[in-house]
Amino acid sequence: MDGALQQKREKRFAANLVARFSRGHFAHASPITLALAALALAFAAISFLIGPAHLGAGELFSGLFASHGTSTIIAREIRLPRALLALVVGAALGASGAALQGLFRNPLADPGVTGVTSSAGFGAVIAMYFGFAAINPIVLPASAIAGALATSTILYFLSRSGAERTALILAGAAIASLATAMTALAMSLAPNPYAITEMVRWMMGSLKDCTLADLALATPPVALGIVILMASARSLDALTLGEEAAQSLGVDVHGERRRVVIGVALATGAATAAAGAVSFVGLVVPHLLRPFYGYEPARLIWPSALGGAVLVSAADIAVRLIAPDGQLLVGVMTAMIGAPFFIWLILRMRRET
Repeated sequence: MDGALQQKREKRFAANLVARFSRGHFAHASPITLALAALALAFAAISFLIGPAHLGAGELFSGLFASHGTSTIIAREIRLPRALLALVVGAALGASGAALQGLFRNPLADPGVTGVTSSAGFGAVIAMYFGFAAINPIVLPASAIAGALATSTILYFLSRSGAERTALILAGAAIASLATAMTALAMSLAPNPYAITEMVRWMMGSLKDCTLADLALATPPVALGIVILMASARSLDALTLGEEAAQSLGVDVHGERRRVVIGVALATGAATAAAGAVSFVGLVVPHLLRPFYGYEPARLIWPSALGGAVLVSAADIAVRLIAPDGQLLVGVMTAMIGAPFFIWLILRMRRET
């Protein structure tokens, strides 16, 4: 009975997908999408107002738009970059998670679970350890993007070779473990305590002490990566039916896969370079939104970007309310949410098989 129901669901999905391709139809903005956007902006505003310096909203906004000494420095150099970077990082991870799940046809795929985030963090740590980051500010995000691209490419070739979804997740876990171990090795050999502190920040994930420079370096590649993923959204829908069906719909399968890999590497690498390894956002958000948007990746990528922005902003607000001294990092908070969710998801999948 379950098999017949699943077969009917797949046929209905295929018919809808073919109809969408023939009409060139994209998912339009829904009330839920608008609500997610409004919620992300609201959390960014709340994040802007929270901090150890007891300044009122009027003082902060006045300092943001005019020069008022200390309030201007706090508003422009500390609060604003942190609030906006939470949106950028969350959007990158949410969109990347939805795209990876569509690319690999695997509901467990996520930049953190598949090792993309860890590899990006390792790339950033290598740039810091060898002093490359001091040569030019662009070297740090470029190194993180290179690390993310390397892992995404490995997983891409594994998926092409016919690896099952469980094998892909195990391969990603192995890559993540290797990247984490290499990062720990770099930490143990670090020449000074400051380098160790920076590497720990990249391993745990934190928006603390982020600057306008971090925001300026992260935003363009994240935006470009999300644009690439959005442009490939319809092709990802077709790929959920298999390569032959996608090719029959006129999709350049290998080209689209390469674009998705590049888009994920750009978005995840730049986000990790700015905030470190913030895990499980790309896993949790698409699953929470699927009951409202369905299972087509094209309908999920943009809402997942907004949902990721909401989740990271909310997590960053929570860590500052729980631990105002800054000892609790945002990556720890997302892991505390995502790890139990990941276990629950695996158990649910086992019950369904």
